[in-house]
Amino acid sequence: MDNHLDHMPILSRGRHRNPKRGACFMELASYLAGERWSDHPGCTHPLLAALARLVNDNTSDESRSKLVHLVPSIIGLTSDDLRVDAQIALRCATAALPVAAAERQLALAVSVLAAEEMMARLDGAPSGRMSELSVRAMAQVPHAAQQAHKFSRAARITEKGFRRYAAPNAVQLAVVGIVQACIPDPDALLRGLLEDAITDCQAMIKKPVEFSPTDSAQAVI
Repeated sequence: MDNHLDHMPILSRGRHRNPKRGACFMELASYLAGERWSDHPGCTHPLLAALARLVNDNTSDESRSKLVHLVPSIIGLTSDDLRVDAQIALRCATAALPVAAAERQLALAVSVLAAEEMMARLDGAPSGRMSELSVRAMAQVPHAAQQAHKFSRAARITEKGFRRYAAPNAVQLAVVGIVQACIPDPDALLRGLLEDAITDCQAMIKKPVEFSPTDSAQAVI
């Protein structure tokens, strides 16, 4: 890809009418995939694409070029399996929960529990199962975790509701929580989150890894 950088659209915020005006992360993916120019191409899982757009738009101009090497890895990552949505939501919520402002922690903790509940349901596992990723994140915010457990016992989300509302909300909440967090380098955490989400999807969809992550989403917590 580096051999063709002179001919590639430049990553920038927002939507663009054509490649001459620049590209967001997913528009560049559509370009490389040979699809119609779009920030919602069919080559990528919709929720993963939503995360990529949010990371692109909320990364500083100085750091956005560091996202370019991830674009080829997102092409072809698509599936109807709701477990993929649950894993993306879980990855986002657990990355943001320990660093987000206190007023956002309850919503993020509820998102963690909703994703875990959906994953357990789809796997036929007992309700209340928690991954190590979630246990670590929740342990860092015990008050929010306790409140979330009380709230979640009274709510049962449907699979349709999770895909249409809960999972996208978790992704949105996570990115905003990271951007507004009092941490030294939110760009690195956003980039690491996208890398980790891509790796998760590659493992679930069985697509070979095509990049070497440089920053783990947990590394800057």
